[in-house]
Amino acid sequence: MEYWNDGVVGTQFQYSITPSLQSGFMRIIEHISEMQDWSEGERCQGRRIAMVPTMGFLHEGHLSLVREGKKRGDRLVVSIFVNPKQFGPREDFASYPRDFDRDRKLLELEGTDVLFCPTNEEMYPAGNQTYVEVENLSAPLCGGSRPGHFRGVATVVAKLFNIARPHVAVFGCKDYQQLQIIRRMVKDLNLGVEIVGHPIVREADGLAMSSRNAYLSAAEREAALCLSRALRQAETLLKEGETNSSVILERVGREIAREPLVRLEYAHLTDTENLLDLEQVRDSALLALAARIGKTRLIDNIILRR
Repeated sequence: MEYWNDGVVGTQFQYSITPSLQSGFMRIIEHISEMQDWSEGERCQGRRIAMVPTMGFLHEGHLSLVREGKKRGDRLVVSIFVNPKQFGPREDFASYPRDFDRDRKLLELEGTDVLFCPTNEEMYPAGNQTYVEVENLSAPLCGGSRPGHFRGVATVVAKLFNIARPHVAVFGCKDYQQLQIIRRMVKDLNLGVEIVGHPIVREADGLAMSSRNAYLSAAEREAALCLSRALRQAETLLKEGETNSSVILERVGREIAREPLVRLEYAHLTDTENLLDLEQVRDSALLALAARIGKTRLIDNIILRR
């Protein structure tokens, strides 16, 4: 999620959608001016607005964010926008999975107040040339292999916040680097939005939910389980007293290397705030992974605590 709390389709996640289950009227807004007018009206009534930005193709991970958002505000806005600015020239923008009708029905079932779904032209009109960049936090981890990605993320999230004017926004912790970047951006730009990180949602077998899981063949999906196994092994090592980062990362790499279909892009143990590499785990650390499985790039992470 990617900025949008990236997830899976199929597997154990299913809904039976019937009109009797719908929980009220959901307003669909496509234009920025209408979204701003709605938010201003709600704010004038003293209502607290919660927001969940997504790129659509919703799954149970997304819906857990929606439910958290409903707890934290009087009104809930969910955005669906596949942001072209965060995709590189050889990445999967054109093929990124989309199913708007299904997404709409799921959000209606969850009692969403507003679905904001602007077009590319609405978000980035001709002549657009302004970007937001969070420099240091964007450099490590995914920043190394996806240049410009987090600039696109920060830019679109800043725009969404200026359009929907939420009091609080909920993001998934699977995209931990993104979460830290958004928190830093909000603080640095005095945007006045409370940023809530929501725990990773996993399938029953441990695979972190991701829209890109839909790309995986059956064999690739089975191979992808090595990521969550590696994270659990690292957690066990730490509990047994191992704090040396190189030892933990060697064990992680060995576990992933057992799967011939998986190519590890990176494995890092970092500080949970500044994302700089650690030599030793003292109190807590982020273990972050990225891997290629066939043509699919997946990320996963865990916060290790002593």
